Amino acid sequence: MILRGASDAFLPACLLVHPQPARGRPRRAPLTGERVRLEPLDPDRHGDDLFAAAQGDPRLWDYLPYGPFDRDGFDAHLHAQAASEDPLFFALVADGHAAGVASYMRIEPAHGCLEIGHIWFGAPLQRTPAATEAIYLLARHAFDDLGYRRLEWKCDAANARSRRAAERFGFTFEGVFRQHLIVKGRNRDTAWFSILDGEWPAVRAAFEAWLAPSNFDACGRQKAPLRAR
Repeated sequence: MILRGASDAFLPACLLVHPQPARGRPRRAPLTGERVRLEPLDPDRHGDDLFAAAQGDPRLWDYLPYGPFDRDGFDAHLHAQAASEDPLFFALVADGHAAGVASYMRIEPAHGCLEIGHIWFGAPLQRTPAATEAIYLLARHAFDDLGYRRLEWKCDAANARSRRAAERFGFTFEGVFRQHLIVKGRNRDTAWFSILDGEWPAVRAAFEAWLAPSNFDACGRQKAPLRAR
């Protein structure tokens, strides 16, 4: 149908948005799961563990807009992140130790849209159920608690690990923004992914089935892979 002015009478039903409930912004408060706890980033409490966790993967900083760091630089970086409201940073704590970082960012309550980003998993957290649960907790809080309509994931289009992770976690690939950014003196094309609120129930069910204790054998190995789509 052709749009013929400002009246809603001329808009296709699929474009109309019913009045939305007021949405809050994510708060500086923990998100707790069975295997991981997302704690508001505190450099004094988390810094030693995070610096140690970051040492085990030489590729960790390849596609992030900062790093690698010496210890003084790392501490300054964490303090700057901890002071930020958007992005809002969390330390990912598993087995009593902080082993990674994630954030909510580009938070737009009026549009019901936000992104999870600045994600890094230190070597102890990579390819673990705790890492998957951290993403699940962020998504569940965004959709179920805060009522957001759209959750985004963006990464360097050359970052194959991040793209595979987004698809595994149930995000839909939307395309590549070419020459989107200049990062560390080089061009970055950005791959965009999203989950919409209407898709979330199926994605949530897939997460929960994968995270269930019954999906792991006595050695902690998964029995069935995560298939959120």
